[in-house]
Amino acid sequence: MESFDSLRAQRIEKLEKIRALEIQPYAYRFNRTHRAQEALAAYSPGAGECRVSLAGRLMSLRRMGKASFGHLMDESGRIQIYVQEKEVGPSSYELFRLLDIGDIIGVEGPVFETRTGEITVAAKALTLLSKTLRPLPIVKEKIQDDEKIVYDAFVDKEMRYRRRYVDLVVNSDVKRTFILRSRILAAVRRFLEDRGYLEVETPVLQTQYGGAFARPFVTHHNTLDMQLYLRIADELYLKRLVVGGFEGVFEIAKDFRNEGMDRDHNPEFTMLELYVAYEDYFFMMNLVEEMIRHVCLTVHGHALLRFGDAELDLGKPWQRIPFFDAVREISGFDCYQKNPDELRQIAARLNVLPDGKPGKADLLDAIFSGLVEPRLQQPTFVIDYPIELSPLAKKHRSLPGLVERFEGYVAGKELCNAFSELNDPLDQRRRLEEQAAKRAGGDEEAMAIDEDYIRALEYGLPPTAGLGIGMDRLVMLLTSSPSIRDVIFFPHMRPESISGSGEDVKEQKSDAV
Repeated sequence: MESFDSLRAQRIEKLEKIRALEIQPYAYRFNRTHRAQEALAAYSPGAGECRVSLAGRLMSLRRMGKASFGHLMDESGRIQIYVQEKEVGPSSYELFRLLDIGDIIGVEGPVFETRTGEITVAAKALTLLSKTLRPLPIVKEKIQDDEKIVYDAFVDKEMRYRRRYVDLVVNSDVKRTFILRSRILAAVRRFLEDRGYLEVETPVLQTQYGGAFARPFVTHHNTLDMQLYLRIADELYLKRLVVGGFEGVFEIAKDFRNEGMDRDHNPEFTMLELYVAYEDYFFMMNLVEEMIRHVCLTVHGHALLRFGDAELDLGKPWQRIPFFDAVREISGFDCYQKNPDELRQIAARLNVLPDGKPGKADLLDAIFSGLVEPRLQQPTFVIDYPIELSPLAKKHRSLPGLVERFEGYVAGKELCNAFSELNDPLDQRRRLEEQAAKRAGGDEEAMAIDEDYIRALEYGLPPTAGLGIGMDRLVMLLTSSPSIRDVIFFPHMRPESISGSGEDVKEQKSDAV
């Protein structure tokens, strides 16, 4: 196999030959009339000539003297092209001989059907739009026993994430995933707007971060000479708007958390947060169930999904189970109203004891996330959380030590988090002071006191239901994607050294013809 340096040098040599023909290898525009799928659909035998103008990337080449076949790919799909010297002229055919797989071209001509039944564009004119200098890792396919076999695929995960632009070109399923992502976010937005909720924007750069347990990214504003934080949540600003009189607001936006990375976490991620005045967490449970069912039906046409080995039905009512009931059913231990020493002994017996000096909240979280969460496969709301885990949620109206909070789980993953929001400013101050004491004790993810937010509460926050949904996880669920990196165009990775050479890339043999 030729080295990357050799292949790139050959393409640069062809580029120079194209310039010598006085052909501009990087065009300014191209007037196209159809996309590939539109051209395929427009052809009808016996209906008269259908002439089209297409533009896209050359994805295959089969040269045969003075006539050649290839496949052109655009956003809609692929279509075969047929190029003859006598039709396009010697100059254009000489240009065609200098093309490589991956080059972006324009083709004009009538659509016809070959003897093998493939709808094809017979080129009457050929235009080079962009000459590529790097070979694509072309995916090869063949039909065997009526099944499509793919080989030499671009499958290296790290390379695909780093070079998403290549991944999108050669792996059509990846493109479909991101098209679905766009449709999912649009469906969520329309669902909320149709119910009268207002989409708003709140600050990304904040003088005081809050609304979640997380470490922030820190930056510096030169003009004001002050430290700022990238937001870890939208919550506190959105609730300020409810104080100001907006009775239903939402934001779909990027949040940033300076924490670990795994299949479910990326430091930059997309969240939906929604706040509705005069409602509680029961209202929000019903709305989440309805919204996710609606979105699934909108993008798939049905509510049945497969995620890994799990068969999921988003059309059924979600199970609702109290936090401590779920812990007891799965672990066999009743952890309700246990003190930290008792919880420490239980966590040790269950082999989920955290390192260091865990407090009550850490122990309850370790028991739940280690044992309960992975077992929640079918859509489930876990409700009525311990107050230690929920400093921004309203105390339960009838059960001591609990708050009115739920989290939604599907396929063993947390999908959403919601509260009856705490609107008592004095209670809120006490809880944030407890968080501040934890911070002083070394807990970097504990919340800080936001004095302006407390001041806003003192002006009066009406009873409010709040919701946060991790949109990346929702997309993972609805596209059956096992990793968050599969649904983010450009996931964060360690930087790589980039040069113009030194790479080995598999390329289809016909590319060098």
